[in-house]
Parts: sequence; C-alpha cells; structure tokens
Amino acid sequence: MSTPEERLAELGLEIPEVAAPLASYVPAARSGAYVYTSGQLPIVKGELVATGKVGAEIEPERAAELARTCALNAIAAVRAEVGELSRVRRIVKVVGFVASAPDFYGQPQVINGASDLLGEVFGDAGTHARSAVGVAVLPRDAPVEVELIAEVE
Repeated sequence: MSTPEERLAELGLEIPEVAAPLASYVPAARSGAYVYTSGQLPIVKGELVATGKVGAEIEPERAAELARTCALNAIAAVRAEVGELSRVRRIVKVVGFVASAPDFYGQPQVINGASDLLGEVFGDAGTHARSAVGVAVLPRDAPVEVELIAEVE
C-alpha cells in the first residue's frame, strides 16, 4: 500500500510550505495523540488565490477547488508537526467555513472538496466527522477556510 505522500504525488500534488500565520497563533498544535490545525485559507505560494462570497463572486465548483487547497495546506501543517504523513492514524474531524452570499445554501458541497482530498490521500483513515458552516466573512475576504483534527501515532 502506498504512503500518503506517494498518493499525493500520484494526484500530481506537492505538499506546500506551511502557510504563515496571519495573527498570533501557530499553524498546528499537538496534544497527545491529536494534531489540531488552525484554519487554513486557499493560499498558494504565499498568496490568497481568490476572494469573495460563494454564490456571488465565487462559483460553488471553484469554491470546492479552493477547499481542496485549504485541505492541502492543513495536510502540510500536520506533516510539519509530526514529520511524515504515514504517522496519521485518522482524520477525526474537519470544520469548513464558507463565506456565503445570503441565498447560498450549498456549504456541504463546497467542503466536499476538502473531504474528498483527505479520502484520496489517507484512504479509510481520511473518513471523518465534519461541519460545513456558512459565514458572513472570513479573514482577508477568503471564500473558504478549513481546519482539521488528526489522530497520529
């Protein structure tokens, strides 16, 4: 069976550098067997790649792609904390925030972008509990933000 890093490579993805915090916090914190990531934005090479509200400026399909980017950034934060992704026993919980137009109700489908990537990378260990929450605004006017809890060896 391939490692999570190998599955990422098979998907044509590279683990990015951990996104620098925007305020007074760390990208991830470990407590016992759990790693908690801070909320991850769709940042690529240090730049926020999209802004706006889903259902207005951002199409839901594009938002799902951005949620996937957020999940990749969360994976990077976990790896930085534990050294290698094969130490992840399970993704326990994902919380996704979607900056939503007032009449947008598709938050679960947007956060599927993150959930699907976690399943592709971690297989059964990527199956998780989840919340998908619509909000008025996110930091830097990001359309999506994703955080997760991982159980590790």
